[in-house]
Amino acid sequence: MVFRLDEQRYALPLAAVERVVRAVAVTPVPKAPAIVLGVIDLQGRIIPVLHLRRKFQRPERPIQLDDQFVIVRTWQRTVALAVDQSEGVIERRDGAIVKPGEIVPGLTHLTGVLQLDDGLVLIHDVERFLSLDESQALDDALHQREAAHAR
Repeated sequence: MVFRLDEQRYALPLAAVERVVRAVAVTPVPKAPAIVLGVIDLQGRIIPVLHLRRKFQRPERPIQLDDQFVIVRTWQRTVALAVDQSEGVIERRDGAIVKPGEIVPGLTHLTGVLQLDDGLVLIHDVERFLSLDESQALDDALHQREAAHAR
């Protein structure tokens, strides 16, 4: 599944994508890692929203009415990725994906780069959006949020 931040296109494995929804108001979570914008309530599920602009070192801007959230599943949790626009699913030609190690060794956050006629698409590994430290900090912040709401 392909999405945009500004003019740069990124992709995720389709198997990890649950759905795409319109952006809604995000509730900040104190002490969450910087990559976490906050949480949303998606049909009764509390979902953390990841700030991809920070992760990908893109210029920051507030979420806009026409932005979208891509809901993805990782082995540990479901998260929402704040994106400018979802472009949907694209078919790829055989040999169109270049392995990251062929470009620069150590690009562990990428699973490949897709070469299209109109530019490149960076394919990301959803399991690596949060580092172990960020994941633990998010867990701690969400537990504190739950404890505060339980009182």
